[in-house]
Amino acid sequence: MMRIFATFILWASLSLSVAAGPVRIKDLVEFDGVRGNDLVGYGLVVGLNGTGDGLRNAPFTEEIMSNILERLGVNVAGEQFRPKNVAAVIVTSSLPPFARAGGQVDVTVSAIGDAKSLLGGTLIMTPLNAADGSIYAVAQGTIIAGGAVAEGDGAKVTQGVPTSGVIPAGARVEREIDFTLSDLADVRLALRDADFTTAARIEQAINGNFGRRVALMLDSGTVSLNIASTRSRSVAHALGRIENITVEPERKARVIVDQRSGTIVMGEDVRISRVAVSQGNLTLRIQEAPLVVQPNPFAEGETVVVPRTDVAIEEEEGIGLAEIPTGASLSEVISGLNALGVSPRDMIDILKSIKAAGALHAEFIVR
Repeated sequence: MMRIFATFILWASLSLSVAAGPVRIKDLVEFDGVRGNDLVGYGLVVGLNGTGDGLRNAPFTEEIMSNILERLGVNVAGEQFRPKNVAAVIVTSSLPPFARAGGQVDVTVSAIGDAKSLLGGTLIMTPLNAADGSIYAVAQGTIIAGGAVAEGDGAKVTQGVPTSGVIPAGARVEREIDFTLSDLADVRLALRDADFTTAARIEQAINGNFGRRVALMLDSGTVSLNIASTRSRSVAHALGRIENITVEPERKARVIVDQRSGTIVMGEDVRISRVAVSQGNLTLRIQEAPLVVQPNPFAEGETVVVPRTDVAIEEEEGIGLAEIPTGASLSEVISGLNALGVSPRDMIDILKSIKAAGALHAEFIVR
C-alpha cells in the first residue's frame, strides 16, 4: 500500500515567542582585543583496548608513532609493527583572552583514522599551534570519551560518539599572547547583532552613566569608547564599569522554523497584513492485491498474474477560509491556528504561503 499525503505527519511541536528586555552591555558586544585564539595540534592516543587505527588503512599513524618512539630513544627503523591500541588524532582548544603561562585549558580530541573508540586512551604530549604557527600550549592526559561501542559477530550497537572526547584542563599554556590592554587609548565595542538603534542606546546609556560624552556610535556595529574621557585608573577599570550597564536591545522581526522537529521561533515585532488562509488534507491510497490464475491440470494454457488495484481518495475537512486582520501579531495568528487544531507541520506550510503572498512582515528563516 502506498500513501501520498498533501501535508506532513506531526512529530514534535514547540512554538516560542521571543521578547526583548534589558540586557547587560557585556552580553551584547565584544570588546576590541578581548578575544580568544583557536589552537590545533596533531597527536597520538595510546592505551586503547584494540579499538585503534588499522595501520594498513592509516599509514600516518605508523609515521607519527615512529617519530615519537625515536624522540624517546627507541630505534624502530625498518621494523614491522601493527599495534591496534594507538590512534592518530586532531587536538583542538581555545586560548582564552589574557591567558597566562602555566594556566590550563580544556582540549577536544577527535580521531582522524579508522579508530573505533578513544575510550580509555591517553593523549601523548601534543604541541598546540595558533594561526601564526607558534606553539602556545601543550596537551596531554586521559581522554573522557562521550560514547560506547558494543559488538558481536552478528550485531553492533553504538551510543554517542566514541571517536571524540575531551580532556578537562588537558593543555598547559606555554606562551602568552602579546597584547597589552592598558596601551589602548580607545576601545571599540563590536555589537554581536549590528543594529543602529541598539548602538545608539548603548552610546546613550554609557554617556548617561558617566555624565559626559565618553562613547560615540561609529556605525550599526561599532561604538567607540574614549578611555581618557572616562577618567578611570585604567582601561580595565573603565570596561569593568560599563559592562554591567543594562540596555534594551532592538531585535529584527524574524520567524525561524525547523522543518525536522516542527519548531517555530518568532519575535514579538512580527506583523501580518490582512490575508485569507485556507488549509486542508488530502490522502491518496493505492492498494495492490494481484491474483494468480493458472489452468486446470493437464489442460492447455499458461499461468498469469491478474492485477487488482484498489484506489481511494480521502479529503479531510480543513480550517476553511479564515481571514487574518491587518496588524495582527504572529502570536495571535499562531494561537488562532492552534485553536483550530492545525498541526505545527501544517502551520509551517501556512507561514510559508503567507510569506510568499507578501503578508508576513519579517525575515523568514527555514532550517
